[in-house]
Amino acid sequence: MQRYGMILKVKPEKLEEYKRLHADVWPEVLDMIRECNIRNYSIFQRDGYLFSYFEYVGEDFEADMEKMAADPKTQEWWDVCMPCQEPVETAEDGEWWAPMEEVFHCD
Repeated sequence: MQRYGMILKVKPEKLEEYKRLHADVWPEVLDMIRECNIRNYSIFQRDGYLFSYFEYVGEDFEADMEKMAADPKTQEWWDVCMPCQEPVETAEDGEWWAPMEEVFHCD
C-alpha cells in the first residue's frame, strides 16, 4: 500500500458548490475510484486549499490513473469539479492535484 497526499486550491466563490458536489458524489465515480485501487480517500479544506489523502493498493498506479482518466463518467465529473479548482502556484506543468512529500507517518 502506498499513501498519497496532494494539494490544490479551491476558488473562494466556488467553495460551497465544491462542498455540495462532494456531499453527493456520483456512484459511478466512487465505483471507478475503487476499481482503480484507491482506498481510504479523503479531501480536506482550509483557507482556500484542498488536501487529499488516499491509499493506493494496486500494482500499477500510472495504469490505474490512466484507466480513471479514460472513464467517461469520471471525465464528466471532472468537468463539473474543475471550474471550482485551480493548481497551486508550485504545481509542475500539467499537474492539477500537486503531489506532496510525506515527511512523517505513525501507525
